[in-house]
Amino acid sequence: MKQFIILTLIAFLTGCSYQKSEQYDLVISNVNLIDGTGKPLQTGVSIGITEGKIVAIDSIISNSNGKSIDGTGKFLIPGLFDCHVHTGYFERDFPRFIHYGVTSVFVTGGGLCTNDFYASMRKQGNQDSIPAPFVYHTSQHFTMEGRHPAKTYRGSNWRDGETIFYLKDTLQIENLVQKVSQYPIVGIKLTIEDGPAPPFVERMPQLFIDKTVKEASKYGLEVFAHVSDNIELEMAINGGVQNLVHFTGVNIDPHDSIQIRLLQKFVKRNPYWVTTLMIDKSFLYPLHPEWFESKSMLGVYKEAVNELTPELIDRAKIYIRILMDEYGIDENSIEAFMLPQVEDIKFLSDMGFNMVLGTDTGNDFNFPGYSLHEEMQLLELGGMEPVEIIKMGTLNAAEMMNAQDSLGSVEVGKIANFVLLDKDPLENIGNTLSINSVIKRGVIQERIDE
Repeated sequence: MKQFIILTLIAFLTGCSYQKSEQYDLVISNVNLIDGTGKPLQTGVSIGITEGKIVAIDSIISNSNGKSIDGTGKFLIPGLFDCHVHTGYFERDFPRFIHYGVTSVFVTGGGLCTNDFYASMRKQGNQDSIPAPFVYHTSQHFTMEGRHPAKTYRGSNWRDGETIFYLKDTLQIENLVQKVSQYPIVGIKLTIEDGPAPPFVERMPQLFIDKTVKEASKYGLEVFAHVSDNIELEMAINGGVQNLVHFTGVNIDPHDSIQIRLLQKFVKRNPYWVTTLMIDKSFLYPLHPEWFESKSMLGVYKEAVNELTPELIDRAKIYIRILMDEYGIDENSIEAFMLPQVEDIKFLSDMGFNMVLGTDTGNDFNFPGYSLHEEMQLLELGGMEPVEIIKMGTLNAAEMMNAQDSLGSVEVGKIANFVLLDKDPLENIGNTLSINSVIKRGVIQERIDE
């Protein structure tokens, strides 16, 4: 009887009061966790990391030898994604992304994006000695000669067959899709639009869209389309496109029964749609020099205020007037531009669309890393809840990359990409800029010291 009582007591103590001390490479203890899945905040969570992966999540984790971070009073979110990025100088831009907690990027083409350039970006993202995000990317642009982006961003870098593909007939598409399918791309970048700014050109013919989607499906690839108005949205949906990497310019009318039926058709594909609200804010920047006074903005970004010449400001005013006419608004405030668009994004999210954060970084006044936080602030300005916004920049983004088994949320078995914050982002999404530490693959990253 005495032996039975002793054994029972040992079992009780082992199961309820004593936790075996394990050796982890890193433990973050007693932190407030926002795991990226949309679940409510969890308090008093400890996370054990070994070989760059999350191996334990519990209320108490004891680390016998490895490093520990006391998360008391701090907030942990998954590493962020920016899912619309362009960069011609990734060695400079990648540390800036990491500085702001962006541990993964989706590069959607560009004037320098040869296969070798893409490979160099991937290589940089896959090492841990220099701060750099994981890199996902599309194929080079599938477009037509004299159209976006070569028309919009003129220069000698657009080389047919290397940095861009000019579609001339539908037969050519079969060979092009087969060619790009040999590389580690997430999908094909298809530029349908006629702009994005005057002088407008003809849109891509519907047959070319249909053919690209059909050929991509043969290789298990999805199409990521660039559209900037309702006509192009309809063309993309009717062509079978699965994902859209651009939102600005589209206008959703909940009372338009024809458009709603079209969207209902689209949502059945489980599509992903990238927000890119920062495009419009970047156009407004020259008219708002006070935005450069943000304490969170890197000094190297603040230097852009010196570029605000009278000529640039005048050009900005002209372009903003064009946008105001296009959007049907009579003031150039950030609220006037953003509130209708965020209302549309909320409507689409409620319909079941997977909305994803992306900025179109690479344009003037659209800053690597920092502007993703601006993107989140614009969504909150329009009434979206911070927990939903964080999910758009973490798990939704990982799912779009087909990387949800390893990234996008704080769950056992996933790669340990985190942002540790000093303030609660659920109270104010601007608190995502209160960065204490950035962790990639379980390693605390070096941030830019000013």
